[in-house]
Amino acid sequence: MDKHGVGLKQPASKAENISGEVLDSAALVAVIGGDREAFAALYRRYYPRLMDFLGRMVNHRELAEEVVNDTMYTVWSAGSTFAGRSKVSTWIFGIAYKKALKRLERDRRFPTETLDLINELAADVDLAAEVNEAELNRHLNHALTRLSPAHRSVVELTYLMDYSYEEIADIVGCPVNTVKTRMFHARTHLRRLLGAIVGK
Repeated sequence: MDKHGVGLKQPASKAENISGEVLDSAALVAVIGGDREAFAALYRRYYPRLMDFLGRMVNHRELAEEVVNDTMYTVWSAGSTFAGRSKVSTWIFGIAYKKALKRLERDRRFPTETLDLINELAADVDLAAEVNEAELNRHLNHALTRLSPAHRSVVELTYLMDYSYEEIADIVGCPVNTVKTRMFHARTHLRRLLGAIVGK
């Protein structure tokens, strides 16, 4: 169980994040210069992270793989458009997020967010007392698939990818306050779903 009360994997340490940023920046510079080996290394580095994120967002492995490939093709072909105002990882995840939304809209898989979700209030449930960590993670992963892409992406970018709200705002293209609002509603909805799963 992490400091936010959600039982997800631990984020990378600050030192790991800094070394990762240095690697990403160097790789992107090489990619812009046409270095295919650097691109292959960057692809291998981001493929599992993007698949983890997109796999839940689009809830379909083949579609997630297509979006990953589209995203990395954009990195290869338009790397020079990276302006350096954010981390390379933030830029890449932003590309992936926008491409995933377009595909969901095109394929008519985008679930409509309803007012009852936004207005829903739910009491906190003491899940840790009811289930062990492995079972909680299994329930949580199932519950995440029930959220809308907008809400699910904010949860995953926060807890799985360890991005700040400011970075998430850059990725999804909305104000920081909107990110905070989505997180509030996502957590409310997750608490209700998890409470129902464990029979509360």
